[in-house]
Amino acid sequence: MRWILALPLLLMPATATARDAYHFPAPGGEQQVLTIEASIDISAMEPLIRDFQALEPTITVEFADALTNDVFAAAREACDAGRTFADLFITSSSNHVVKLANDACAQRYDSNAAGALPEWANWRDEVIGFTFEPAVIVYNRDLVPSADVPKSHGDLIELLRAKPQLYDGRIGTYDIDQSGIGFLFAFFDAEQSSTFGRLLEGLGRARAALRCCTGEILSEIESGKLLIGYNLLGSYAYQRQAAGAPIGIVLPEDYTLVLSRAAMIPVHAANPEAGRRFLDYLISPRGRRVAAEKAFYFTFDAPPPEDVISAAAGGDTSFYRPIPIGPSLLATLDKAKRARFLKEWMAAMGASKPLE
Repeated sequence: MRWILALPLLLMPATATARDAYHFPAPGGEQQVLTIEASIDISAMEPLIRDFQALEPTITVEFADALTNDVFAAAREACDAGRTFADLFITSSSNHVVKLANDACAQRYDSNAAGALPEWANWRDEVIGFTFEPAVIVYNRDLVPSADVPKSHGDLIELLRAKPQLYDGRIGTYDIDQSGIGFLFAFFDAEQSSTFGRLLEGLGRARAALRCCTGEILSEIESGKLLIGYNLLGSYAYQRQAAGAPIGIVLPEDYTLVLSRAAMIPVHAANPEAGRRFLDYLISPRGRRVAAEKAFYFTFDAPPPEDVISAAAGGDTSFYRPIPIGPSLLATLDKAKRARFLKEWMAAMGASKPLE
């Protein structure tokens, strides 16, 4: 299955800010306004918003994008103060949305459309997952020898041990103190693998470059500044690859974590019905098709295509390890557990100095 990408950036601001806002006027004359606060790239959301407006031409969409931790803090503050935050909140840090819903900051999403979702992607009809996001290893195809391409977490550990000079300062991953999704992946890595400590030690010795975002790491891999990226969002990597970037993508064969971007209708939404209609659209067959063809996101019925992502398991998908949207995610936000995990992570990564 070949996917066609459209990367419309017509509304991209000239300079990046902590919160980037975009305005999509109603093509048929404004009768309603839908406000979306998110941590999700505009290049992915624009084709979805515009197709939604083709179905709902009288709805103006106000969309804003911020870092996961920042948008969570804003949603938390608004809920606590009883203020309107948005009509829909979307983020890759599904643990943040579960926390908000657990604290009575979400409205129930009553829709038959939710029946199409896997059980692990829907919690209490309040937190709704709508994408299929594997955590992948990305490498520069022109600079990394084929024999060095890690097919598993164990392969990456061994590579860092065997070739410390070649990969010193050339591995990129999330700074999990800044990135909510980075923390989420690292936390569940530790649960999935007994070798996670060894991997952290290897990344620390290799002075891994710590970054806030998948896009930043991908740009440095594409340019050759970095050679390998660990635990990156597969959909973003696929976007770059399909656009011609010299990168390869690996689904680790021992296990590949999968998260679903989560959406929630805030309890104090000004126009919750518009939020529900957009969420209906996202998980509808049409919305999933647009996501696959134009927004570069993987969906539950359109997972990563084999022709662009190498999975050494040879078509077997049993290595996928979905991160369930539900109460287990609350452990990632427990203050004591988070502090302890960060302390251990920082100790292991102590030798790491991000490249400038």
